Amino acid sequence: MTPLLETRELTMRFGGVVAVDRVAFTLQEAELRCVIGPNGAGKSTAFKTIVGLLHRASGRILFDGREITGLLSYQVLRLGLTYVPQGRIVFPQMTVLENLEMGAYIETDALRMREALERVYRLFPILAERQDQKAGTMSGGEQQMLAIARALMINPKLILLDEPSLGLSPKFTQAVYSALSQVADRIPMLLVEQNTVMALMHCTRAAVMFGGELVLEGTAAEVADREALVASYLGEELALTREEAALQGDGGP
Repeated sequence: MTPLLETRELTMRFGGVVAVDRVAFTLQEAELRCVIGPNGAGKSTAFKTIVGLLHRASGRILFDGREITGLLSYQVLRLGLTYVPQGRIVFPQMTVLENLEMGAYIETDALRMREALERVYRLFPILAERQDQKAGTMSGGEQQMLAIARALMINPKLILLDEPSLGLSPKFTQAVYSALSQVADRIPMLLVEQNTVMALMHCTRAAVMFGGELVLEGTAAEVADREALVASYLGEELALTREEAALQGDGGP
């Protein structure tokens, strides 16, 4: 079976510094998969290179059986590969509805636009309630939901998310991951995450990056069970017990 996404020896440099080092990666199935690792591991840089925001030094990128190496971000988007950057980037002076419509700016069919709105409103009911509210007045968690919903407006083939839980309270982190798990049943999702406990609880497979290299891959359970090895890269975060991890997901605002 042809992988939906494949990188072959993908390398990215900033000057003389290698940020992504010969990463070979494939994704085939509709699943929620994560890439974890410490700050500076090259996770976000790899994502930005895949979607055309950064230029690779060498290597190849293939998506849905097509070579996308060297394509610009808007060209990659038109092929059905969407990217949600970290930082809850929304158009603050636009309403929720206007933000969602911006996500579907390449969609020309009014019926498909309405269907897309209905899908994201079912997924995030609070966005339907706040559709006339300025996005900049929403909480951080609500803005992150909006950013994810906007990426869903074109019914993409694959979504890449960069740190979806960054800066969110435990309550909103749990809500976001619950929604991502629902979406992953029909749209593959690949995310970068430093909240390793939450990522490994919800994702089906995981990869570990360190120093620009892909150092470990497996099911989320396999990666979590190899705690000593993973902790050597990620520090003490994985020392949390399963009970503590559950409490993180059930906390208040």
